[in-house]
Amino acid sequence: MMKFKPNQTRTYDREGFKKRAACLCFRSEQEDEVVLLVSSSRYPDQWIVPGGGMEPEEEPWGAAMREVYEEAGVKGKLGRLLGIFEQNQDRKHRTYVYVLTVTEILEDWEDSVNIGRKREWFKVEDAIKVLQCHKPVHAEYLEKLKLGCSPSNGNSTVPSLPDNNTLFVTAAQTSGLPSSLR
Repeated sequence: MMKFKPNQTRTYDREGFKKRAACLCFRSEQEDEVVLLVSSSRYPDQWIVPGGGMEPEEEPWGAAMREVYEEAGVKGKLGRLLGIFEQNQDRKHRTYVYVLTVTEILEDWEDSVNIGRKREWFKVEDAIKVLQCHKPVHAEYLEKLKLGCSPSNGNSTVPSLPDNNTLFVTAAQTSGLPSSLR
């Protein structure tokens, strides 16, 4: 299913969830130092994880890399699929979240030129705090990473899982945990 917006085609899965992809961008494969966030296009004083909607016929990993390039102006080595996260409340999004090790940082990039988007490296703990205020689903990506999804042992793999064999993480599954563990 697809809905058309000016300059953008939105794609949906069989259950009506908007298909999205994002990357947690790190400086090293250790995934423990700092993570790259970008300013929101809607609220420039707030930070988000770079990501966005998937184009028709686009694979989730390709969409994730495209979105990071457009929004954050970085290229890198795509690592593992961290998980597929659902947001049910108001938006019905299903987001494939990958880990990316940044290898190239552009001085000027599409969203910096067109809409003045900024990017900044945050310590993982600080990023979680910043995201919990206005993008709690984005904070969940980093919280899941910290909960023991250990980094790959240098072997980057990009699994292509059919929709019926994927693991979904919802806000309801983590809402009962203290915020330090979510």
